[in-house]
Amino acid sequence: MSTFMESLQSRRSYYMIGRDPVISDQKIEELLQQAVLHTPSAFNSQTSRLFLLLGEHHEKLWNIVEETLRAIVPAESFEPTEKKMKSFRDGYGTVLFFEDYKPLEALIPNAGSYADKFPDWSNHTAGMHQFVVWNLLEDAGYGASLQHYNSIIDDEVKKTWNIPEDWKLLAQMPFGSIKGQPGEKEFQPLDQRLFIYK
Repeated sequence: MSTFMESLQSRRSYYMIGRDPVISDQKIEELLQQAVLHTPSAFNSQTSRLFLLLGEHHEKLWNIVEETLRAIVPAESFEPTEKKMKSFRDGYGTVLFFEDYKPLEALIPNAGSYADKFPDWSNHTAGMHQFVVWNLLEDAGYGASLQHYNSIIDDEVKKTWNIPEDWKLLAQMPFGSIKGQPGEKEFQPLDQRLFIYK
């Protein structure tokens, strides 16, 4: 197991992924359980909801995405989209990230001038869960990427997996064994992004 800094530095977007098991399904479940339990949320609201899709469920998700896109992308330019869908479908599994805003509703009446900030804070919570899961999968030896095919797939996804209507789908994370390396990562100058006053 790598240190947090090593995991942070090695995490990348992997698009060439495969179905070779790297760790057991039980271990993947344990990683997600730990992410859900220990990732912080504003006012401990615990609004994030994660779905782990493996096997035929994983394939079904990417079939839904592909068919949804096929209906809106011109046929003559669909080939790159089809290849991308295949690259995700070829992976081992997908994590779906939802937010359930109901826990926030109980907090808002007593929040005073902060009431309008809760949706933003919920998004912060979601982002932290995505980051933690991505790093845990990377550390376990899987390659992953973060995708955003919501909201075009939301209705079909909710119907297929019986997900509450008021939960909001925010991201999809396909993951799998690493079959190819991403390109070189480029960094903007630190002096344009980090400002220090002593």
